[in-house]
Amino acid sequence: MEITEDSKRKINYQIRLATLSDIDQIIRINRSALPENYPYYFFVEHLKEYGQAFYVADLEGEVVGYVMPRIEWGFSNLKHIPSLVRKGHIVSIAVLEPFRKIGVGTSLLQNSLKAMKDTYNAEEVYLEVRVTNYPAISLYKKFNFREVKLLKHYYADGEDAYLMAAPL
Repeated sequence: MEITEDSKRKINYQIRLATLSDIDQIIRINRSALPENYPYYFFVEHLKEYGQAFYVADLEGEVVGYVMPRIEWGFSNLKHIPSLVRKGHIVSIAVLEPFRKIGVGTSLLQNSLKAMKDTYNAEEVYLEVRVTNYPAISLYKKFNFREVKLLKHYYADGEDAYLMAAPL
């Protein structure tokens, strides 16, 4: 896929399924881009269990972004009548700073959402996002996510989160 930013640079990257050999690079991105970090085994478990929806953005062999999901059974975040549904959960998504705002996050999310629906038969998807992460909230709204609930003091530093959800 070719992406052009401000007509000044062209970046050719590939969105592909993550592999075990990508985990170290994924962890590096997680630790540099997000304050919420997970141990090595957490990434490996998600890759093994939900690998058909776990994607990376690959730029000539270097991972520059990832999306890590899981699939769950639980009460719908969208239906007004309580009902159990199969739903996707975007556990973590991150893109290295130089590769933001050029469509990498959009491509990662698009591929993962499609796989959650087509491969794992999820009916809806949800995620948590910092209330101050305006670029991420804007991206999620492009995929019809809506703010369902305010989660007070959700993050370790005390910041609130929105629980956002969308139908698949």
